[in-house]
Amino acid sequence: MGDPVLEGLTDTLVNGTMAERREAVRRLAGRGEGAIQPLLALLRQPVGNDARWYAAVALVKIGPAAIGPLIEAVAGNDDQDFRRYVAAALGHLGEPAVAPLIEAMRDADPKMRGFLAQALCRIGGPAIPAVRSMLGSDDPVVRECATLTLWQMGEEGIASLLSSVDEESLQ
Repeated sequence: MGDPVLEGLTDTLVNGTMAERREAVRRLAGRGEGAIQPLLALLRQPVGNDARWYAAVALVKIGPAAIGPLIEAVAGNDDQDFRRYVAAALGHLGEPAVAPLIEAMRDADPKMRGFLAQALCRIGGPAIPAVRSMLGSDDPVVRECATLTLWQMGEEGIASLLSSVDEESLQ
């Protein structure tokens, strides 16, 4: 049997008013690591986008402790909507998520790599040095992932990619 308080709070994310949902997010975040799995379970359910968004927000508010479970969850679920919300949450977790995202990208399937890259793109500038370091990998797939991720990051990522090409041509 699960925790009835957590069950009530996650149910509020699905069925509550906006004010009730915001309060549930605050309370779920306050529960810390204990709320991660129930929130991931909610994200896996075919609930509306609003409920999934609130669950993702609660995971972000829990903080870096959610990074590992989020990455593990995205690896084990092929649902694109689920992966999109997890990538958004990972991206909003920011710089602490960069190294785990890059590590996960090395062994991920191609579709999962795309969602991990989305998270890195959402992080933006703080992720660029780590993504750029992937360009020196011996693994051609890792290099390609780095190139595509930098390209998707827009102007700042493209500038970093081009400068690495310029540096390579000078060697």
